[in-house]
Amino acid sequence: MNFIKTTEANSKYNNLEKMTVSDLLININNEDKTVPFAIEKALPQIEILIKQIVTKLKKGGRIFYIGAGTSGRLGVVDASECPPTFGVDSNVVIGIIAGGDQAIRDAVEFAEDSTTEGWEDLQQHHITTNDVVIGIAASGTTPYVISALQTCNANNIVTGCITCNENSPLSLTAQYPIEVIVGPEFLTGSSRMKAGTAQKLVLNMISTASMIQLGKVKGNKMIDMQLSNDKLVDRGIKMIMSEINVPYQEAEELLMLHKNVRTAITFYNNGNR
Repeated sequence: MNFIKTTEANSKYNNLEKMTVSDLLININNEDKTVPFAIEKALPQIEILIKQIVTKLKKGGRIFYIGAGTSGRLGVVDASECPPTFGVDSNVVIGIIAGGDQAIRDAVEFAEDSTTEGWEDLQQHHITTNDVVIGIAASGTTPYVISALQTCNANNIVTGCITCNENSPLSLTAQYPIEVIVGPEFLTGSSRMKAGTAQKLVLNMISTASMIQLGKVKGNKMIDMQLSNDKLVDRGIKMIMSEINVPYQEAEELLMLHKNVRTAITFYNNGNR
């Protein structure tokens, strides 16, 4: 198979430094508009991976996102949002980035080039065959990610990936690849732009659809969300009001008693009023 790294291809725009701010924004926005259409073509791949994830999570497994640089940071962000949004333990969706937590803020030189540290980082979490490991790399060539997935494959651990180049080494390594081909970036090679946006949107789909399938949502509400600030407490109260048709004060009392929207509603519906 031919492998062409379109994420590194020359931008179709030139003389960027001569553009007005308005022209820059219009052109960047025009490029950004193409991302959802690229994702649409990958929906069947995304669906297959999510079904694998749900099967494993129902058996007590976990999702691991593993990446370097921007890709790694995006995985860490999505993983960190799952506990407050869906009320799951922080050990259910785990983001791993080459170079460790320091790399979330500062680039760690050559961390992505290691062919051993990815698997070593996964082993820190006592990874098992119940887990799913998703490699994230816009280029699809990151050694840290590819080598980690290769070792996972050898140990009968389900692997997937999110990449923005077709037929990349990462795609050929992952059992369930997701390829979102966004084409050249507005700023040549700056894959934090369209490629990063595509990865973020796919991660949103993976975590949200998986948690819905696991029953972490009722109707269209985040019924298991953590009550970590006043805004979310108010939202929780209004969820209870809507679900069991009680006034604000009673809903607030129920929520303060049970500290969880689902538990409060279940308590009420079981006749404990």
